[in-house]
Amino acid sequence: MASMKIKRDDVVVVTAGKNKGLTGRVLRVITKEQRVLVERVNLVKRQVKPQGERPGGTIEKEAPIHISNVALWNAQESRAMRVGFRISDDGGKVRFDKKTGDLIDNS
Repeated sequence: MASMKIKRDDVVVVTAGKNKGLTGRVLRVITKEQRVLVERVNLVKRQVKPQGERPGGTIEKEAPIHISNVALWNAQESRAMRVGFRISDDGGKVRFDKKTGDLIDNS
């Protein structure tokens, strides 16, 4: 399986589907299914039973989006980034923006 170009806590923009154009932070990456959970994007309603302190009723939660339908978001230039991999000087693999060649912060 190829490396995932999107990681948790990255800011992404949705490029296809009913949520196209929305941006949000990645909450979780599901590598086996190649899907991501994006904060406040692709919301679905679910009915839940009361459990402990939590009351029952209808809740809204995020549903996974396929990773091919999101792109890394560059806030400074307000555009989606295409991501590539490169071997750094110390031998580690780092992500970079294919348009500008700038390294992407792995925070």
